[in-house]
Amino acid sequence: MTQTRTERDSMGEVHVPADAYYGAQTQRAIDNFPVSGWRLPPAMISAMGRVKLACGIANHDLGKLTGSGKNPLTDKQVTSLLAACQEIVDGGLGDQFPVDVFQTGSGTSSNMNINEVLSNRAIEIDGGDRLDESKPIHPNDHVNMGQSTNDTFPTAIHVATAVQIDKHLIPTLRRMHASLLEKAEAWDKIIKIGRTHLMDATPLRLGQEFGGFARQLELSIQRAERARDAVLELPVGGTAVGSGINTHPEFGSRVAAHLAEQTGIQFIEAVNHFEGNANRDGLVEAHGQLKCIAQTLLGLANNIRWLGSGPRCGYYEVKLPTRQPGSSIMPGKVNPVLCESLMQLSARVIGNDGCMTVSGGCGGNFQLNIMMPVMAHTILESIALLDGGVNAFVEFCLDGMEPNEEACNAAVEQSLSMCTSLNPLIGYEQASALAKEAFKTGQTIRELCEQKKLLPPEQLNEALDPWKMTEPQA
Repeated sequence: MTQTRTERDSMGEVHVPADAYYGAQTQRAIDNFPVSGWRLPPAMISAMGRVKLACGIANHDLGKLTGSGKNPLTDKQVTSLLAACQEIVDGGLGDQFPVDVFQTGSGTSSNMNINEVLSNRAIEIDGGDRLDESKPIHPNDHVNMGQSTNDTFPTAIHVATAVQIDKHLIPTLRRMHASLLEKAEAWDKIIKIGRTHLMDATPLRLGQEFGGFARQLELSIQRAERARDAVLELPVGGTAVGSGINTHPEFGSRVAAHLAEQTGIQFIEAVNHFEGNANRDGLVEAHGQLKCIAQTLLGLANNIRWLGSGPRCGYYEVKLPTRQPGSSIMPGKVNPVLCESLMQLSARVIGNDGCMTVSGGCGGNFQLNIMMPVMAHTILESIALLDGGVNAFVEFCLDGMEPNEEACNAAVEQSLSMCTSLNPLIGYEQASALAKEAFKTGQTIRELCEQKKLLPPEQLNEALDPWKMTEPQA
Protein backbone atom coordinates (compact mmCIF):
# COMPACT_ATOMS: atom_id res chain seq x y z
CA MET A 1 0.00 0.00 0.00
CA THR A 2 1.24 3.50 -0.86
CA GLN A 3 1.62 5.62 2.23
CA THR A 4 -0.62 8.68 2.30
CA ARG A 5 -1.12 11.87 4.20
CA THR A 6 -4.37 13.73 4.78
CA GLU A 7 -4.82 17.11 3.08
CA ARG A 8 -7.80 19.44 3.32
CA ASP A 9 -9.46 21.85 0.92
CA SER A 10 -12.80 23.67 0.86
CA MET A 11 -14.61 20.37 0.17
CA GLY A 12 -13.04 18.38 3.00
CA GLU A 13 -10.30 15.80 3.52
CA VAL A 14 -8.37 14.04 0.76
CA HIS A 15 -5.74 11.32 0.99
CA VAL A 16 -2.58 12.29 -0.94
CA PRO A 17 0.61 10.23 -1.47
CA ALA A 18 2.82 10.98 1.51
CA ASP A 19 5.80 12.19 -0.49
CA ALA A 20 3.88 14.20 -3.13
CA TYR A 21 4.52 17.92 -3.49
CA TYR A 22 0.96 18.43 -4.73
CA GLY A 23 -2.07 18.61 -2.46
CA ALA A 24 -5.78 18.07 -2.17
CA GLN A 25 -7.04 19.75 -5.34
CA THR A 26 -4.54 17.92 -7.51
CA GLN A 27 -5.51 14.60 -5.93
CA ARG A 28 -9.19 15.30 -6.59
CA ALA A 29 -8.35 15.84 -10.26
CA ILE A 30 -6.37 12.58 -10.37
CA ASP A 31 -9.40 10.79 -8.93
CA ASN A 32 -11.94 12.56 -11.16
CA PHE A 33 -10.20 12.20 -14.52
CA PRO A 34 -8.80 8.67 -14.99
CA VAL A 35 -9.31 9.13 -18.72
CA SER A 36 -6.32 8.81 -21.04
CA GLY A 37 -3.11 8.65 -19.09
CA TRP A 38 -1.93 11.62 -21.14
CA ARG A 39 -0.34 14.38 -19.09
CA LEU A 40 0.34 17.92 -20.19
CA PRO A 41 3.64 17.97 -22.12
CA PRO A 42 6.83 19.01 -20.31
CA ALA A 43 6.95 22.15 -22.47
CA MET A 44 3.60 23.21 -21.05
CA ILE A 45 4.64 22.52 -17.45
CA SER A 46 7.84 24.53 -18.01
CA ALA A 47 5.79 27.40 -19.47
CA MET A 48 3.44 27.34 -16.49
CA GLY A 49 6.47 27.64 -14.24
CA ARG A 50 7.74 30.49 -16.38
CA VAL A 51 4.42 32.32 -16.10
CA LYS A 52 4.35 31.84 -12.32
CA LEU A 53 7.92 33.15 -12.13
CA ALA A 54 7.00 36.27 -14.09
CA CYS A 55 3.88 36.76 -11.96
CA GLY A 56 5.92 36.42 -8.77
CA ILE A 57 8.48 38.97 -9.98
CA ALA A 58 5.74 41.41 -11.00
CA ASN A 59 3.86 41.06 -7.70
CA HIS A 60 7.09 41.54 -5.75
CA ASP A 61 8.07 44.60 -7.78
CA LEU A 62 4.59 46.05 -7.21
CA GLY A 63 4.90 45.46 -3.46
CA LYS A 64 2.01 43.03 -3.40
CA LEU A 65 3.65 39.89 -2.02
CA THR A 66 5.35 41.73 0.85
CA GLY A 67 2.57 44.30 1.30
CA SER A 68 -0.08 44.75 3.95
CA GLY A 69 -2.48 42.09 2.66
CA LYS A 70 -3.21 38.79 4.40
CA ASN A 71 -0.05 36.91 5.41
CA PRO A 72 2.54 39.09 3.60
CA LEU A 73 5.76 37.30 2.69
CA THR A 74 9.28 38.26 3.65
CA ASP A 75 11.81 38.99 0.92
CA LYS A 76 13.46 35.68 1.80
CA GLN A 77 10.20 33.81 1.25
CA VAL A 78 9.72 35.56 -2.09
CA THR A 79 13.22 34.50 -3.12
CA SER A 80 12.33 30.90 -2.20
CA LEU A 81 9.12 31.10 -4.23
CA LEU A 82 10.95 32.42 -7.28
CA ALA A 83 13.61 29.70 -6.91
CA ALA A 84 10.87 27.06 -6.88
CA CYS A 85 9.38 28.57 -10.03
CA GLN A 86 12.77 28.44 -11.74
CA GLU A 87 13.09 24.75 -10.87
CA ILE A 88 9.85 24.07 -12.76
CA VAL A 89 11.04 26.17 -15.71
CA ASP A 90 14.19 24.03 -15.81
CA GLY A 91 12.22 20.78 -15.83
CA GLY A 92 12.40 19.93 -12.14
CA LEU A 93 9.70 17.99 -10.27
CA GLY A 94 8.27 16.77 -13.57
CA ASP A 95 6.66 13.75 -11.91
CA GLN A 96 4.52 16.02 -9.74
CA PHE A 97 2.12 16.96 -12.54
CA PRO A 98 -0.05 13.87 -13.02
CA VAL A 99 -3.37 15.45 -14.01
CA ASP A 100 -4.94 14.01 -17.16
CA VAL A 101 -5.25 16.24 -20.23
CA PHE A 102 -8.99 15.58 -20.38
CA GLN A 103 -9.82 17.50 -17.20
CA THR A 104 -11.70 20.67 -16.38
CA GLY A 105 -11.73 22.68 -19.58
CA SER A 106 -10.20 25.84 -18.16
CA GLY A 107 -7.16 23.97 -16.84
CA THR A 108 -8.01 24.82 -13.22
CA SER A 109 -6.84 21.39 -12.04
CA SER A 110 -3.43 21.93 -13.61
CA ASN A 111 -3.20 25.50 -12.38
CA MET A 112 -3.90 24.36 -8.82
CA ASN A 113 -1.49 21.48 -9.34
CA ILE A 114 1.37 23.88 -10.03
CA ASN A 115 0.21 26.27 -7.29
CA GLU A 116 0.33 23.46 -4.72
CA VAL A 117 3.69 22.14 -5.92
CA LEU A 118 5.25 25.61 -5.90
CA SER A 119 3.83 26.38 -2.47
CA ASN A 120 5.25 23.24 -0.90
CA ARG A 121 8.57 23.41 -2.71
CA ALA A 122 9.04 27.09 -1.80
CA ILE A 123 8.34 26.33 1.86
CA GLU A 124 10.93 23.55 1.68
CA ILE A 125 13.53 25.81 0.04
CA ASP A 126 12.83 28.41 2.72
CA GLY A 127 13.72 25.86 5.40
CA GLY A 128 10.18 25.11 6.56
CA ASP A 129 8.04 22.00 6.72
CA ARG A 130 6.24 21.63 3.39
CA LEU A 131 3.55 19.55 5.09
CA ASP A 132 2.68 22.37 7.50
CA GLU A 133 -1.08 22.89 7.16
CA SER A 134 -0.78 26.66 7.69
CA LYS A 135 1.06 27.03 4.33
CA PRO A 136 3.19 30.10 5.09
CA ILE A 137 3.72 30.41 1.32
CA HIS A 138 0.15 29.77 0.23
CA PRO A 139 -0.87 28.25 -3.13
CA ASN A 140 -3.78 30.66 -3.64
CA ASP A 141 -2.87 33.76 -1.64
CA HIS A 142 0.76 33.98 -2.81
CA VAL A 143 1.55 31.68 -5.75
CA ASN A 144 -1.72 32.57 -7.52
CA MET A 145 -1.82 36.22 -6.44
CA GLY A 146 -3.41 38.50 -9.04
CA GLN A 147 -4.24 35.53 -11.22
CA SER A 148 -7.01 33.23 -12.35
CA THR A 149 -6.69 29.97 -14.23
CA ASN A 150 -8.74 31.73 -16.91
CA ASP A 151 -5.92 34.13 -17.78
CA THR A 152 -2.74 32.36 -16.68
CA PHE A 153 -3.43 28.93 -18.20
CA PRO A 154 -3.99 30.31 -21.74
CA THR A 155 -0.99 32.58 -21.18
CA ALA A 156 1.11 29.50 -20.49
CA ILE A 157 -0.21 27.81 -23.64
CA HIS A 158 0.80 30.87 -25.69
CA VAL A 159 4.23 30.97 -24.06
CA ALA A 160 4.84 27.25 -24.54
CA THR A 161 3.71 27.40 -28.17
CA ALA A 162 5.81 30.43 -29.05
CA VAL A 163 8.92 29.10 -27.28
CA GLN A 164 8.73 25.67 -28.90
CA ILE A 165 8.25 27.17 -32.35
CA ASP A 166 10.93 29.82 -31.93
CA LYS A 167 13.61 27.75 -30.20
CA HIS A 168 13.02 24.37 -31.83
CA LEU A 169 10.79 24.19 -34.91
CA ILE A 170 12.13 27.23 -36.78
CA PRO A 171 15.82 26.21 -36.40
CA THR A 172 14.89 22.69 -37.54
CA LEU A 173 13.11 23.97 -40.63
CA ARG A 174 16.12 26.17 -41.37
CA ARG A 175 18.34 23.09 -41.17
CA MET A 176 16.16 21.30 -43.72
CA HIS A 177 16.11 24.36 -45.98
CA ALA A 178 19.91 24.55 -45.91
CA SER A 179 20.27 20.88 -46.82
CA LEU A 180 17.83 21.18 -49.74
CA LEU A 181 19.46 24.39 -50.97
CA GLU A 182 22.89 22.75 -50.89
CA LYS A 183 21.62 19.95 -53.10
CA ALA A 184 19.89 22.36 -55.45
CA GLU A 185 23.21 24.07 -56.05
CA ALA A 186 25.30 20.88 -56.25
CA TRP A 187 22.94 19.09 -58.63
CA ASP A 188 22.23 21.98 -60.99
CA LYS A 189 24.05 20.40 -63.96
CA ILE A 190 22.08 17.14 -63.87
CA ILE A 191 19.30 17.05 -66.47
CA LYS A 192 16.31 14.81 -65.90
CA ILE A 193 12.78 14.45 -67.17
CA GLY A 194 9.95 16.37 -65.59
CA ARG A 195 6.66 14.75 -64.59
CA THR A 196 3.18 16.20 -64.37
CA HIS A 197 0.20 13.98 -63.49
CA LEU A 198 2.92 11.33 -62.91
CA MET A 199 3.37 11.34 -66.69
CA ASP A 200 6.42 12.33 -68.77
CA ALA A 201 6.86 16.07 -69.23
CA THR A 202 9.61 18.35 -70.50
CA PRO A 203 13.16 18.22 -69.05
CA LEU A 204 14.37 20.14 -66.04
CA ARG A 205 17.46 19.99 -63.89
CA LEU A 206 17.59 17.97 -60.69
CA GLY A 207 18.90 21.09 -59.01
CA GLN A 208 15.85 23.03 -60.18
CA GLU A 209 13.57 20.39 -58.72
CA PHE A 210 15.34 20.54 -55.36
CA GLY A 211 15.41 24.32 -55.59
CA GLY A 212 11.62 24.15 -55.66
CA PHE A 213 11.70 21.98 -52.56
CA ALA A 214 14.04 24.46 -50.86
CA ARG A 215 11.64 27.31 -51.61
CA GLN A 216 8.84 25.31 -49.99
CA LEU A 217 10.91 25.13 -46.81
CA GLU A 218 11.69 28.84 -47.00
CA LEU A 219 7.96 29.52 -47.08
CA SER A 220 7.43 27.01 -44.27
CA ILE A 221 9.86 28.97 -42.09
CA GLN A 222 7.81 32.10 -42.74
CA ARG A 223 4.65 30.21 -41.79
CA ALA A 224 6.27 29.04 -38.56
CA GLU A 225 7.19 32.63 -37.77
CA ARG A 226 3.58 33.66 -38.37
CA ALA A 227 2.44 30.82 -36.11
CA ARG A 228 4.69 32.12 -33.33
CA ASP A 229 3.52 35.68 -33.84
CA ALA A 230 -0.15 34.64 -33.65
CA VAL A 231 0.22 33.94 -29.92
CA LEU A 232 2.27 36.92 -28.77
CA GLU A 233 -0.68 38.62 -27.02
CA LEU A 234 -0.97 37.26 -23.48
CA PRO A 235 -4.26 37.17 -21.50
CA VAL A 236 -2.52 37.44 -18.11
CA GLY A 237 -3.96 40.34 -16.12
CA GLY A 238 -7.55 39.64 -17.16
CA THR A 239 -8.14 37.27 -14.20
CA ALA A 240 -11.59 35.63 -14.11
CA VAL A 241 -13.52 37.23 -16.97
CA GLY A 242 -11.19 39.86 -18.43
CA SER A 243 -12.02 42.66 -16.01
CA GLY A 244 -8.78 42.33 -14.06
CA ILE A 245 -10.51 41.97 -10.70
CA ASN A 246 -8.10 41.47 -7.76
CA THR A 247 -5.00 42.44 -9.68
CA HIS A 248 -2.87 45.55 -10.09
CA PRO A 249 -3.53 47.62 -13.25
CA GLU A 250 0.12 47.22 -14.30
CA PHE A 251 0.28 43.50 -13.58
CA GLY A 252 -0.47 42.19 -17.08
CA SER A 253 1.98 44.46 -18.85
CA ARG A 254 4.71 43.74 -16.32
CA VAL A 255 4.26 39.97 -16.60
CA ALA A 256 4.35 40.17 -20.39
CA ALA A 257 7.53 42.25 -20.23
CA HIS A 258 9.20 39.74 -17.88
CA LEU A 259 8.23 36.85 -20.16
CA ALA A 260 9.61 38.69 -23.16
CA GLU A 261 12.87 39.28 -21.30
CA GLN A 262 13.10 35.63 -20.18
CA THR A 263 12.49 34.17 -23.63
CA GLY A 264 13.67 36.78 -26.12
CA ILE A 265 10.21 36.59 -27.73
CA GLN A 266 8.22 39.80 -28.03
CA PHE A 267 5.24 38.95 -25.84
CA ILE A 268 2.80 41.76 -25.08
CA GLU A 269 -0.23 42.22 -22.87
CA ALA A 270 -3.54 41.42 -24.58
CA VAL A 271 -4.92 44.47 -26.36
CA ASN A 272 -8.39 43.60 -25.04
CA HIS A 273 -8.57 41.30 -22.03
CA PHE A 274 -12.15 40.27 -22.66
CA GLU A 275 -11.10 38.93 -26.06
CA GLY A 276 -7.90 37.56 -24.56
CA ASN A 277 -9.71 35.52 -21.92
CA ALA A 278 -12.64 34.36 -24.02
CA ASN A 279 -11.10 33.28 -27.31
CA ARG A 280 -8.31 31.01 -28.43
CA ASP A 281 -8.34 32.23 -32.03
CA GLY A 282 -4.59 32.87 -31.95
CA LEU A 283 -3.93 29.21 -31.18
CA VAL A 284 -6.23 28.09 -33.99
CA GLU A 285 -4.44 30.47 -36.37
CA ALA A 286 -1.04 29.22 -35.22
CA HIS A 287 -1.99 25.60 -35.74
CA GLY A 288 -3.37 26.44 -39.17
CA GLN A 289 0.14 27.51 -40.16
CA LEU A 290 1.53 24.28 -38.69
CA LYS A 291 -1.00 22.31 -40.74
CA CYS A 292 0.23 24.03 -43.89
CA ILE A 293 3.82 23.17 -42.99
CA ALA A 294 2.74 19.55 -42.43
CA GLN A 295 1.08 19.26 -45.83
CA THR A 296 4.22 20.73 -47.43
CA LEU A 297 6.33 18.09 -45.70
CA LEU A 298 3.85 15.37 -46.63
CA GLY A 299 4.12 16.25 -50.31
CA LEU A 300 7.88 16.72 -50.23
CA ALA A 301 8.52 13.38 -48.51
CA ASN A 302 6.20 11.67 -50.98
CA ASN A 303 8.06 13.23 -53.93
CA ILE A 304 11.42 12.10 -52.59
CA ARG A 305 9.98 8.63 -51.96
CA TRP A 306 8.94 8.46 -55.63
CA LEU A 307 12.28 9.82 -56.86
CA GLY A 308 14.10 7.15 -54.87
CA SER A 309 11.84 4.28 -55.97
CA GLY A 310 13.48 1.23 -57.48
CA PRO A 311 16.30 0.46 -57.57
CA ARG A 312 15.64 -1.31 -60.89
CA CYS A 313 11.94 -0.98 -61.58
CA GLY A 314 11.27 2.56 -60.41
CA TYR A 315 12.65 6.03 -61.08
CA TYR A 316 15.76 5.77 -58.82
CA GLU A 317 16.85 9.31 -59.72
CA VAL A 318 18.08 9.86 -56.18
CA LYS A 319 19.71 7.29 -53.93
CA LEU A 320 18.31 7.29 -50.41
CA PRO A 321 20.56 6.19 -47.54
CA THR A 322 20.11 2.58 -46.45
CA ARG A 323 18.85 2.58 -42.88
CA GLN A 324 17.37 -0.85 -42.15
CA PRO A 325 16.14 -4.07 -43.78
CA GLY A 326 12.84 -3.45 -45.49
CA SER A 327 11.13 -6.81 -45.46
CA SER A 328 10.72 -9.86 -43.27
CA ILE A 329 10.38 -12.07 -46.36
CA MET A 330 12.21 -10.35 -49.26
CA PRO A 331 15.98 -10.46 -48.68
CA GLY A 332 17.89 -7.32 -49.58
CA LYS A 333 14.83 -5.08 -49.84
CA VAL A 334 15.29 -1.56 -48.52
CA ASN A 335 12.44 0.92 -48.05
CA PRO A 336 12.19 4.73 -47.84
CA VAL A 337 11.44 4.56 -44.14
CA LEU A 338 12.30 8.16 -43.26
CA CYS A 339 9.95 9.42 -45.96
CA GLU A 340 7.22 7.20 -44.57
CA SER A 341 7.84 8.42 -41.04
CA LEU A 342 7.61 12.06 -42.09
CA MET A 343 4.44 11.41 -44.07
CA GLN A 344 2.75 9.71 -41.11
CA LEU A 345 3.54 12.43 -38.61
CA SER A 346 2.43 15.05 -41.12
CA ALA A 347 -0.90 13.27 -41.38
CA ARG A 348 -1.20 13.36 -37.59
CA VAL A 349 -0.57 17.13 -37.54
CA ILE A 350 -3.13 17.68 -40.28
CA GLY A 351 -5.63 15.66 -38.24
CA ASN A 352 -4.76 17.63 -35.10
CA ASP A 353 -5.90 20.78 -36.86
CA GLY A 354 -9.47 19.53 -36.75
CA CYS A 355 -9.24 19.18 -32.97
CA MET A 356 -7.84 22.71 -32.66
CA THR A 357 -10.56 24.19 -34.88
CA VAL A 358 -13.42 22.53 -33.03
CA SER A 359 -11.90 23.36 -29.63
CA GLY A 360 -11.40 27.00 -30.57
CA GLY A 361 -14.82 27.46 -32.13
CA CYS A 362 -17.13 25.33 -30.00
CA GLY A 363 -15.14 25.55 -26.78
CA GLY A 364 -15.56 29.27 -26.26
CA ASN A 365 -18.72 30.52 -24.56
CA PHE A 366 -19.00 34.10 -23.37
CA GLN A 367 -15.91 34.88 -21.22
CA LEU A 368 -14.03 31.57 -21.35
CA ASN A 369 -12.92 28.75 -23.62
CA ILE A 370 -13.42 25.42 -21.85
CA MET A 371 -11.34 23.14 -24.09
CA MET A 372 -7.92 24.59 -23.35
CA PRO A 373 -6.05 21.56 -21.96
CA VAL A 374 -6.63 19.52 -25.12
CA MET A 375 -5.63 22.55 -27.22
CA ALA A 376 -2.38 22.82 -25.26
CA HIS A 377 -1.64 19.12 -25.66
CA THR A 378 -2.55 19.09 -29.34
CA ILE A 379 -0.59 22.10 -30.56
CA LEU A 380 2.50 21.12 -28.56
CA GLU A 381 2.26 17.58 -29.90
CA SER A 382 2.14 18.96 -33.45
CA ILE A 383 5.20 21.15 -32.88
CA ALA A 384 7.13 18.28 -31.28
CA LEU A 385 6.21 15.91 -34.14
CA LEU A 386 7.29 18.39 -36.80
CA ASP A 387 10.51 19.22 -34.97
CA GLY A 388 11.51 15.63 -34.26
CA GLY A 389 10.39 14.28 -37.62
CA VAL A 390 12.15 16.90 -39.70
CA ASN A 391 15.37 16.56 -37.69
CA ALA A 392 15.37 12.79 -38.22
CA PHE A 393 14.56 13.16 -41.92
CA VAL A 394 17.42 15.59 -42.48
CA GLU A 395 19.97 13.62 -40.47
CA PHE A 396 19.16 10.11 -41.62
CA CYS A 397 17.86 10.69 -45.15
CA LEU A 398 18.29 14.10 -46.72
CA ASP A 399 21.91 14.82 -45.77
CA GLY A 400 23.06 11.43 -47.09
CA MET A 401 21.01 11.45 -50.29
CA GLU A 402 22.93 11.19 -53.58
CA PRO A 403 21.91 11.82 -57.19
CA ASN A 404 21.73 9.01 -59.74
CA GLU A 405 22.91 10.99 -62.75
CA GLU A 406 22.80 7.99 -65.07
CA ALA A 407 19.13 7.32 -64.36
CA CYS A 408 18.29 11.01 -64.70
CA ASN A 409 19.95 11.26 -68.12
CA ALA A 410 18.55 7.98 -69.45
CA ALA A 411 14.92 9.07 -69.39
CA VAL A 412 15.40 12.43 -71.09
CA GLU A 413 15.92 11.26 -74.65
CA GLN A 414 13.11 8.72 -74.33
CA SER A 415 10.48 11.27 -73.35
CA LEU A 416 7.77 12.00 -75.88
CA SER A 417 7.48 15.47 -74.40
CA MET A 418 10.75 16.37 -76.10
CA CYS A 419 8.51 17.33 -79.02
CA THR A 420 7.30 20.35 -77.01
CA SER A 421 10.32 22.37 -78.12
CA LEU A 422 9.36 21.68 -81.74
CA ASN A 423 6.04 23.53 -81.39
CA PRO A 424 7.42 26.89 -82.54
CA LEU A 425 9.05 25.23 -85.57
CA ILE A 426 6.50 22.71 -86.85
CA GLY A 427 3.31 23.64 -84.94
CA TYR A 428 1.36 21.90 -82.21
CA GLU A 429 -0.66 19.59 -84.45
CA GLN A 430 2.33 18.11 -86.30
CA ALA A 431 4.31 17.83 -83.04
CA SER A 432 1.38 15.98 -81.44
CA ALA A 433 1.19 13.53 -84.36
CA LEU A 434 4.94 13.04 -84.07
CA ALA A 435 4.64 12.11 -80.38
CA LYS A 436 1.89 9.57 -81.08
CA GLU A 437 3.88 7.97 -83.87
CA ALA A 438 7.04 7.82 -81.76
CA PHE A 439 5.13 6.10 -78.96
CA LYS A 440 3.59 3.61 -81.40
CA THR A 441 6.86 2.74 -83.10
CA GLY A 442 9.09 2.84 -80.03
CA GLN A 443 11.35 5.48 -81.59
CA THR A 444 12.58 8.64 -79.91
CA ILE A 445 11.41 12.03 -81.12
CA ARG A 446 14.88 12.74 -82.40
CA GLU A 447 15.06 9.49 -84.37
CA LEU A 448 11.69 10.09 -85.98
CA CYS A 449 12.54 13.68 -86.92
CA GLU A 450 15.80 12.54 -88.52
CA GLN A 451 13.98 9.80 -90.39
CA LYS A 452 11.38 12.23 -91.71
CA LYS A 453 13.98 14.98 -92.31
CA LEU A 454 11.59 17.48 -90.71
CA LEU A 455 14.36 19.97 -89.88
CA PRO A 456 17.98 20.52 -90.85
CA PRO A 457 20.27 18.57 -88.48
CA GLU A 458 21.74 21.68 -86.91
CA GLN A 459 18.34 23.20 -86.22
CA LEU A 460 17.01 19.88 -84.91
CA ASN A 461 19.93 19.46 -82.53
CA GLU A 462 19.44 22.97 -81.24
CA ALA A 463 15.70 22.47 -80.79
CA LEU A 464 16.16 19.15 -78.98
CA ASP A 465 18.98 20.33 -76.72
CA PRO A 466 17.75 19.23 -73.28
CA TRP A 467 19.68 21.95 -71.45
CA LYS A 468 17.97 24.70 -73.43
CA MET A 469 14.62 23.16 -72.54
CA THR A 470 15.31 23.81 -68.86
CA GLU A 471 15.33 27.60 -69.31
CA PRO A 472 13.24 30.25 -71.06
CA GLN A 473 14.39 31.10 -74.59
CA ALA A 474 14.00 34.52 -76.20
